[in-house]
Amino acid sequence: QVQLVESGGGLVQAGGSLRLSCAASGFTLDYYAIGWFRQAPGKEREGVSRIGSSDSSTDYADSVKGRFTISRDNAKKMVYLQMNSLKPEDTAIYYCARRPLLLPRTLLPSEYNSWGQGTQVTVSS
Repeated sequence: QVQLVESGGGLVQAGGSLRLSCAASGFTLDYYAIGWFRQAPGKEREGVSRIGSSDSSTDYADSVKGRFTISRDNAKKMVYLQMNSLKPEDTAIYYCARRPLLLPRTLLPSEYNSWGQGTQVTVSS
């Protein structure tokens, strides 16, 4: 069955780095854009970044531009989110989800499906 599994979260000090991974199974990753999203306690889920067919087709939320980098390896069926210069406000549960490549680019969580279970990222000040 279709499955996305996130990993790589943890506790890190402000200014530190983490690399999140999203492992895809049960479908052909090549045909899908993958988005990373996050949800902090008491807040709505928000789009962080998405990647299309290649590393040159990426989008980022303004809050993470210049600090986060998304990439994909279709052969390994993996999508990554490298997070640098982390801030306490980056603390959240991070999720990945998929959207068919043929559809318009968006970071709206409601436009994605097949969500993973999430991985917790905590940034201490």
